[in-house]
Amino acid sequence: MTTTVSADGTAIAYEVSGDGPPLVIVDGAMCFRDSGPSRPLAAELAADFTVHTYDRRGRGETPDAEFTLEREIEDLEAIVKQAGGTAHVFGASSGAMLALEAANAGIGVTKLAMYEPPLIVDDTHAPAPETALAEMRALVAENRRGDAVKTFMKSVDVPGFALVMMQLLPVWKKLKGVAHTLPNDLVLVEGLRQGRPLPSDRWTTATMPTLVADGGKSPDYMRNSAAALAAVLPNARHETVPGQTHLVKAKALAPVLRSFFLG
Repeated sequence: MTTTVSADGTAIAYEVSGDGPPLVIVDGAMCFRDSGPSRPLAAELAADFTVHTYDRRGRGETPDAEFTLEREIEDLEAIVKQAGGTAHVFGASSGAMLALEAANAGIGVTKLAMYEPPLIVDDTHAPAPETALAEMRALVAENRRGDAVKTFMKSVDVPGFALVMMQLLPVWKKLKGVAHTLPNDLVLVEGLRQGRPLPSDRWTTATMPTLVADGGKSPDYMRNSAAALAAVLPNARHETVPGQTHLVKAKALAPVLRSFFLG
Protein backbone atom coordinates (compact mmCIF):
# COMPACT_ATOMS: atom_id res chain seq x y z
CA MET A 1 0.00 0.00 0.00
CA THR A 2 1.27 3.48 -0.90
CA THR A 3 0.17 6.43 1.20
CA THR A 4 0.62 10.15 1.43
CA VAL A 5 -0.15 12.24 4.49
CA SER A 6 -2.99 14.76 4.54
CA ALA A 7 -2.76 18.02 6.47
CA ASP A 8 -4.35 16.54 9.60
CA GLY A 9 -2.01 13.54 9.60
CA THR A 10 -4.38 11.02 7.98
CA ALA A 11 -2.60 8.53 5.72
CA ILE A 12 -4.36 8.60 2.35
CA ALA A 13 -3.99 5.38 0.36
CA TYR A 14 -3.43 5.78 -3.37
CA GLU A 15 -1.99 4.13 -6.45
CA VAL A 16 -0.47 5.36 -9.69
CA SER A 17 -0.63 3.93 -13.20
CA GLY A 18 0.30 5.02 -16.69
CA ASP A 19 2.46 7.77 -18.10
CA GLY A 20 1.74 11.33 -19.17
CA PRO A 21 0.22 14.45 -17.63
CA PRO A 22 -0.96 13.83 -14.04
CA LEU A 23 -4.65 13.06 -13.59
CA VAL A 24 -6.45 12.41 -10.30
CA ILE A 25 -9.76 10.52 -10.15
CA VAL A 26 -12.19 11.28 -7.32
CA ASP A 27 -14.79 8.64 -6.44
CA GLY A 28 -18.39 9.27 -5.49
CA ALA A 29 -20.48 7.89 -2.64
CA MET A 30 -19.47 4.48 -1.21
CA CYS A 31 -16.87 3.94 -3.94
CA PHE A 32 -13.16 3.29 -3.45
CA ARG A 33 -10.35 1.68 -5.39
CA ASP A 34 -11.46 -1.91 -4.75
CA SER A 35 -15.15 -1.18 -5.30
CA GLY A 36 -16.14 1.32 -7.92
CA PRO A 37 -15.32 2.79 -11.34
CA SER A 38 -11.93 4.41 -10.70
CA ARG A 39 -9.66 1.47 -11.53
CA PRO A 40 -11.42 0.54 -14.81
CA LEU A 41 -11.35 4.20 -15.84
CA ALA A 42 -7.68 4.51 -14.86
CA ALA A 43 -6.89 1.48 -17.01
CA GLU A 44 -8.54 3.15 -20.01
CA LEU A 45 -6.62 6.40 -19.50
CA ALA A 46 -3.21 5.06 -18.47
CA ALA A 47 -1.82 5.17 -22.01
CA ASP A 48 -2.09 8.97 -22.00
CA PHE A 49 -1.94 10.07 -18.35
CA THR A 50 -0.21 9.33 -15.09
CA VAL A 51 -3.40 8.41 -13.27
CA HIS A 52 -3.74 8.71 -9.52
CA THR A 53 -6.62 6.92 -7.80
CA TYR A 54 -7.13 7.08 -4.05
CA ASP A 55 -9.38 5.96 -1.22
CA ARG A 56 -11.29 8.82 0.35
CA ARG A 57 -11.11 8.88 4.15
CA GLY A 58 -12.93 6.04 5.86
CA ARG A 59 -12.90 3.87 2.74
CA GLY A 60 -10.70 1.04 1.52
CA GLU A 61 -7.19 1.38 2.93
CA THR A 62 -7.60 4.97 4.13
CA PRO A 63 -8.50 4.98 7.83
CA ASP A 64 -11.43 6.68 9.50
CA ALA A 65 -10.74 10.24 10.56
CA GLU A 66 -12.77 13.28 11.50
CA PHE A 67 -14.70 14.49 8.48
CA THR A 68 -15.24 18.01 7.32
CA LEU A 69 -15.36 19.32 3.79
CA GLU A 70 -12.07 21.08 4.48
CA ARG A 71 -10.42 17.78 5.46
CA GLU A 72 -11.58 16.08 2.26
CA ILE A 73 -10.25 18.99 0.22
CA GLU A 74 -6.92 18.64 2.03
CA ASP A 75 -6.89 14.91 1.23
CA LEU A 76 -7.33 15.61 -2.46
CA GLU A 77 -4.71 18.34 -2.26
CA ALA A 78 -2.28 15.82 -0.77
CA ILE A 79 -2.78 13.57 -3.81
CA VAL A 80 -2.30 16.51 -6.20
CA LYS A 81 0.92 17.40 -4.39
CA GLN A 82 2.04 13.79 -4.75
CA ALA A 83 1.31 14.07 -8.46
CA GLY A 84 3.67 17.03 -8.75
CA GLY A 85 1.75 20.02 -7.37
CA THR A 86 -0.71 20.47 -10.21
CA ALA A 87 -2.95 17.96 -11.99
CA HIS A 88 -6.03 17.45 -14.06
CA VAL A 89 -8.87 16.23 -11.85
CA PHE A 90 -11.95 14.17 -12.69
CA GLY A 91 -14.79 13.53 -10.26
CA ALA A 92 -17.85 11.31 -10.65
CA SER A 93 -21.22 11.85 -8.96
CA SER A 94 -20.72 13.36 -5.49
CA GLY A 95 -16.99 13.08 -6.13
CA ALA A 96 -17.55 15.65 -8.85
CA MET A 97 -18.69 18.12 -6.22
CA LEU A 98 -15.67 17.37 -4.04
CA ALA A 99 -13.44 17.97 -7.06
CA LEU A 100 -15.22 21.25 -7.76
CA GLU A 101 -14.97 22.49 -4.18
CA ALA A 102 -11.27 21.59 -4.14
CA ALA A 103 -10.66 23.33 -7.46
CA ASN A 104 -12.47 26.40 -6.15
CA ALA A 105 -10.21 26.31 -3.07
CA GLY A 106 -7.14 26.57 -5.30
CA ILE A 107 -5.38 23.24 -4.74
CA GLY A 108 -3.63 23.18 -8.14
CA VAL A 109 -6.26 21.83 -10.55
CA THR A 110 -5.25 22.60 -14.14
CA LYS A 111 -8.38 21.23 -15.83
CA LEU A 112 -11.50 19.91 -14.14
CA ALA A 113 -13.95 17.34 -15.48
CA MET A 114 -17.14 16.18 -13.77
CA TYR A 115 -19.68 13.49 -14.58
CA GLU A 116 -23.26 13.85 -13.35
CA PRO A 117 -22.96 15.68 -10.05
CA PRO A 118 -26.13 14.50 -8.23
CA LEU A 119 -27.98 17.81 -8.01
CA ILE A 120 -31.67 18.70 -8.40
CA VAL A 121 -32.17 22.16 -9.89
CA ASP A 122 -35.74 22.11 -11.23
CA ASP A 123 -39.10 20.35 -10.99
CA THR A 124 -38.16 17.32 -13.11
CA HIS A 125 -37.46 15.42 -9.88
CA ALA A 126 -38.95 15.65 -6.42
CA PRO A 127 -36.73 17.74 -4.14
CA ALA A 128 -34.60 15.98 -1.58
CA PRO A 129 -35.81 16.46 2.01
CA GLU A 130 -34.15 19.32 3.85
CA THR A 131 -33.58 16.83 6.67
CA ALA A 132 -31.69 14.27 4.55
CA LEU A 133 -28.27 15.00 6.03
CA ALA A 134 -29.49 14.99 9.64
CA GLU A 135 -31.39 11.74 9.11
CA MET A 136 -28.36 10.05 7.55
CA ARG A 137 -26.14 11.20 10.40
CA ALA A 138 -28.64 9.72 12.86
CA LEU A 139 -28.64 6.34 11.09
CA VAL A 140 -24.84 6.26 11.12
CA ALA A 141 -24.68 7.29 14.78
CA GLU A 142 -27.00 4.38 15.61
CA ASN A 143 -24.80 2.03 13.52
CA ARG A 144 -27.78 1.19 11.28
CA ARG A 145 -25.55 0.75 8.26
CA GLY A 146 -27.94 -1.35 6.22
CA ASP A 147 -30.70 1.22 6.72
CA ALA A 148 -28.28 3.99 5.77
CA VAL A 149 -27.47 2.25 2.48
CA LYS A 150 -31.15 1.60 1.76
CA THR A 151 -32.05 5.23 2.47
CA PHE A 152 -29.31 6.47 0.17
CA MET A 153 -30.19 4.05 -2.62
CA LYS A 154 -33.85 5.07 -2.48
CA SER A 155 -32.84 8.73 -2.64
CA VAL A 156 -31.05 8.10 -5.95
CA ASP A 157 -34.00 6.17 -7.38
CA VAL A 158 -32.66 2.62 -7.21
CA PRO A 159 -35.76 0.45 -7.86
CA GLY A 160 -37.07 -1.61 -4.98
CA PHE A 161 -36.47 -4.94 -6.72
CA ALA A 162 -32.86 -3.99 -7.44
CA LEU A 163 -32.35 -2.99 -3.82
CA VAL A 164 -33.66 -6.38 -2.68
CA MET A 165 -31.32 -8.17 -5.08
CA MET A 166 -28.33 -6.11 -3.94
CA GLN A 167 -28.82 -7.29 -0.37
CA LEU A 168 -28.31 -10.88 -1.56
CA LEU A 169 -25.03 -10.15 -3.33
CA PRO A 170 -21.45 -9.82 -1.98
CA VAL A 171 -21.47 -6.12 -2.87
CA TRP A 172 -23.90 -5.47 0.00
CA LYS A 173 -21.21 -6.17 2.57
CA LYS A 174 -18.88 -3.69 0.87
CA LEU A 175 -21.60 -1.05 0.79
CA LYS A 176 -22.38 -1.47 4.47
CA GLY A 177 -18.66 -1.32 5.20
CA VAL A 178 -18.49 2.28 3.97
CA ALA A 179 -22.03 3.36 4.89
CA HIS A 180 -20.65 5.53 7.68
CA THR A 181 -19.15 7.84 5.03
CA LEU A 182 -22.51 8.67 3.43
CA PRO A 183 -23.00 11.87 5.44
CA ASN A 184 -19.71 13.10 3.96
CA ASP A 185 -21.20 12.93 0.47
CA LEU A 186 -24.46 14.54 1.53
CA VAL A 187 -22.48 17.49 2.87
CA LEU A 188 -21.13 18.00 -0.65
CA VAL A 189 -24.63 18.45 -2.10
CA GLU A 190 -26.36 20.07 0.87
CA GLY A 191 -28.71 22.79 -0.34
CA LEU A 192 -28.21 21.78 -3.98
CA ARG A 193 -30.92 19.10 -4.28
CA GLN A 194 -34.06 21.07 -3.48
CA GLY A 195 -35.09 22.00 -7.01
CA ARG A 196 -33.73 25.52 -6.78
CA PRO A 197 -31.42 27.29 -9.27
CA LEU A 198 -27.73 26.98 -8.51
CA PRO A 199 -25.89 29.94 -6.98
CA SER A 200 -23.92 31.99 -9.47
CA ASP A 201 -21.42 33.28 -6.92
CA ARG A 202 -20.27 30.10 -5.13
CA TRP A 203 -17.52 28.74 -7.38
CA THR A 204 -16.14 31.96 -8.87
CA THR A 205 -12.46 31.05 -8.37
CA ALA A 206 -12.77 27.75 -10.27
CA THR A 207 -11.64 29.48 -13.45
CA MET A 208 -9.76 26.56 -14.99
CA PRO A 209 -11.20 24.94 -18.15
CA THR A 210 -14.04 22.73 -16.94
CA LEU A 211 -16.18 20.00 -18.46
CA VAL A 212 -19.51 18.94 -16.98
CA ALA A 213 -20.72 15.73 -18.65
CA ASP A 214 -23.85 13.64 -18.43
CA GLY A 215 -25.22 10.49 -20.02
CA GLY A 216 -27.64 10.49 -22.92
CA LYS A 217 -29.83 7.90 -21.20
CA SER A 218 -29.81 9.55 -17.80
CA PRO A 219 -33.01 11.10 -16.44
CA ASP A 220 -33.87 14.69 -17.31
CA TYR A 221 -33.16 16.05 -13.84
CA MET A 222 -29.61 14.70 -13.94
CA ARG A 223 -28.91 16.11 -17.37
CA ASN A 224 -30.54 19.43 -16.50
CA SER A 225 -28.39 19.78 -13.38
CA ALA A 226 -25.21 19.09 -15.35
CA ALA A 227 -26.12 21.78 -17.87
CA ALA A 228 -27.09 24.19 -15.10
CA LEU A 229 -23.80 23.67 -13.27
CA ALA A 230 -21.80 24.29 -16.44
CA ALA A 231 -23.78 27.50 -16.96
CA VAL A 232 -22.84 29.00 -13.58
CA LEU A 233 -19.14 28.10 -13.64
CA PRO A 234 -16.65 30.67 -14.98
CA ASN A 235 -15.06 28.59 -17.75
CA ALA A 236 -17.16 25.47 -18.33
CA ARG A 237 -18.90 23.61 -21.08
CA HIS A 238 -21.51 20.85 -21.02
CA GLU A 239 -21.28 17.60 -22.99
CA THR A 240 -23.45 14.51 -23.22
CA VAL A 241 -21.96 11.02 -23.53
CA PRO A 242 -24.32 9.16 -25.88
CA GLY A 243 -26.04 6.00 -24.65
CA GLN A 244 -24.79 6.28 -21.06
CA THR A 245 -26.50 6.44 -17.67
CA HIS A 246 -25.21 7.48 -14.25
CA LEU A 247 -23.31 4.16 -14.22
CA VAL A 248 -21.18 5.30 -17.13
CA LYS A 249 -18.94 2.74 -18.83
CA ALA A 250 -15.22 3.45 -18.69
CA LYS A 251 -14.78 2.76 -22.40
CA ALA A 252 -17.44 5.36 -23.24
CA LEU A 253 -16.22 8.03 -20.84
CA ALA A 254 -12.47 7.72 -21.40
CA PRO A 255 -12.44 9.19 -24.95
CA VAL A 256 -14.42 12.21 -23.75
CA LEU A 257 -11.99 12.85 -20.91
CA ARG A 258 -8.96 12.21 -23.10
CA SER A 259 -10.18 14.75 -25.67
CA PHE A 260 -10.92 17.37 -23.03
CA PHE A 261 -7.75 17.02 -20.98
CA LEU A 262 -5.41 16.78 -23.96
CA GLY A 263 -7.25 19.23 -26.21
